[in-house]
Amino acid sequence: MTDFSAEWLALREPADHAARNAEVLAAAAALFEGREPVTILDLGSGSGSNLRGTAPHLPRHQLWNLVDYDPRLLAAARSSLSSWADAVATRADALRIERAGQVLDVAFRQVDLAESLDAVFEQPVDLVTAAAFFDLVSAQWIDRFAASLAARRLPLYTVLIYNGQEEWVPSHGADAAVNEAFNAHQRGDKGFGPAAGPAAAGLLAEALRAHGYKVLTGDSPWHLGPADAALIAPLADGIADAAQQTGSVSPDDIGDWRAARRSARSGVIGHTDLLAIPPG
Repeated sequence: MTDFSAEWLALREPADHAARNAEVLAAAAALFEGREPVTILDLGSGSGSNLRGTAPHLPRHQLWNLVDYDPRLLAAARSSLSSWADAVATRADALRIERAGQVLDVAFRQVDLAESLDAVFEQPVDLVTAAAFFDLVSAQWIDRFAASLAARRLPLYTVLIYNGQEEWVPSHGADAAVNEAFNAHQRGDKGFGPAAGPAAAGLLAEALRAHGYKVLTGDSPWHLGPADAALIAPLADGIADAAQQTGSVSPDDIGDWRAARRSARSGVIGHTDLLAIPPG
């Protein structure tokens, strides 16, 4: 599985939350109006950002199961959620969080989702969620996931699937070449086999519709401006490093692009949000 630092996830969290598609989010929230508690399974949970972005839109009492392969990120989630809470009760394997009138019981599980997908469905679940996750997995894993989800007739709400689109201001002559190289890198193996990368949202929607799901999608781009300079610089470095690894763009062009993009005035990074509702 690809490594992500807690520092990078914290840096991108405000942009992630601002980017969520309001229509898709409202439709997901509407599924659970008047129902509680609601049990949520969060795949590739990282440091807990998806919980913080989703929980305020769900009923008062929620049970969250945060699943990640990296124990360091699970520890970071436990710490950051404790800081985010108005009040917190600590248990050996879980937290009870009170926040803005809501009560969240949060459990943490280290699981290799590439190998043990079905294990995460052993306990009752009402909603499966994920953020910035499905572009990392393979098309074959998406098919397997869709079949597992459909067998249990569970809804899915997933956000911030990278879709390959980038726009920067001011423009640069290497923009197209770097974007193409970066997207090629995104299709490399991230621990699940060759990643779906920018095709992930379409493949996921197609797989779920084949199982009879109703699928709603919406754009959720990052809109970055001068206030996001602290995010833009490492984002530019990450894109440049990934593009350079493909060998398809000259080092000189990569270096020039990196320098220009670290001080870009604005940028748009494309993502897609998706809600899938099981038949019946």
